[in-house]
Amino acid sequence: MSKDDWNDALAIRHEVFILEQEVPPELEKDGLDEGATHVVATRGDAVIGTARLVTKGEARIGRVAVLKPWRHRGIAGLLLEALETEARQLGDRELTLHSQAYVQRLYQKHGYVVNGPGFVEAGIDHIPMTKRLP
Repeated sequence: MSKDDWNDALAIRHEVFILEQEVPPELEKDGLDEGATHVVATRGDAVIGTARLVTKGEARIGRVAVLKPWRHRGIAGLLLEALETEARQLGDRELTLHSQAYVQRLYQKHGYVVNGPGFVEAGIDHIPMTKRLP
């Protein structure tokens, strides 16, 4: 990922998580970015979505964010597929994620299943989910 793509990814996360969802900046920046694999979705020269894969301990997808005008067009699914491919190449057999409750169906559509009770993080309802990789 280029420096410009990285800066655009951070700008998208800032817009989606901090501005839209009012997540405190200190929670959004959790210190796991440096060792993570990051992907971006682009339209032309513009970055319109981003997500990451952290493989410290368990393989976990997170920070999935798509700019509002591009939502409900399959962008998040493409980001998931890219990270799932990366996880397989790294030898991971299972992925986890913490879905915000209102987008749980998105992850279910991509094969993720609930694997525990819901919880609140940063004032937002979340559902823990997992997917076994073929």
